[in-house]
Amino acid sequence: MHSFPWLGFGLGLRPPHFQEVLDGAQGADWFEILSENFMVAGGKPRYYLEQVRADYPIVMHGVSMNIGSADPLDMDYLSRLRELMRSIEPAWLSDHLCWTGVSGHNSHDLLPLPLTDAVLTHLCERIDRVQNYLGRPLVLENASTYLEFAGADYREHEFLNHLSRRSGCRLLLDINNIYVSSRNHGFDANAYLDAIDKDAVVQFHLAGHSDYGDYVIDTHDHPIVDPVWTLFERAVRRFGPISTMIERDDHIPPFPELVSELDQARQIAAPHWALETQDVNAG
Repeated sequence: MHSFPWLGFGLGLRPPHFQEVLDGAQGADWFEILSENFMVAGGKPRYYLEQVRADYPIVMHGVSMNIGSADPLDMDYLSRLRELMRSIEPAWLSDHLCWTGVSGHNSHDLLPLPLTDAVLTHLCERIDRVQNYLGRPLVLENASTYLEFAGADYREHEFLNHLSRRSGCRLLLDINNIYVSSRNHGFDANAYLDAIDKDAVVQFHLAGHSDYGDYVIDTHDHPIVDPVWTLFERAVRRFGPISTMIERDDHIPPFPELVSELDQARQIAAPHWALETQDVNAG
């Protein structure tokens, strides 16, 4: 059985902050990388990653596994992913519950899946192959969505639960994505959160978005808004100590500004996690 340790509070490792982190900038307990940015044999990105890895736990987070596609699994991609995994020994490895392309073409977007029995079976078969190839459980994230398919057999939280139970994969619960999708589709974000299997979740994401009134886009280029913080507090009360990180991919602020947001996450979680984290560390 693969262990999912409690890492604390982390940030996405982004190029503007590489040198600052190496110079000793404080405030993050761990870092998450975008796997595809480091799937090369050498060069500056790998140099920085190896230096940071010497001092911090690392989690790998991908955007191109294409786990939901009808295309065959890309074994060249998985081979390079496994090489990176073996090199840096991440705490775990994640990607998105979506498809990103077909017929060999990458859309560079996280596209939604029909939530049907057929797709569930298709995903479980592919997840099983990926987990066997990598030698560890796969962690999958709920993506933000902007449309829904007719004829679904499940609501999204039901689909996630069935997928985790059947395949053995674990869940990266993106709190911002739940909020964004709830606004776009009109469902109750609190009920969604409350229905997710507690034992399936190993990580939280927090991020900002762009709000256009009638719809919301997951852009990772703004500070976290109050309704997402409120949903995060509900999550920490329900799930207990879960490793949490903040994503920022555009309009990236100075490192201390991100640490300030991370400290807000710490403050929200502290009253709910204090006793439980003591139990986790003691165990």
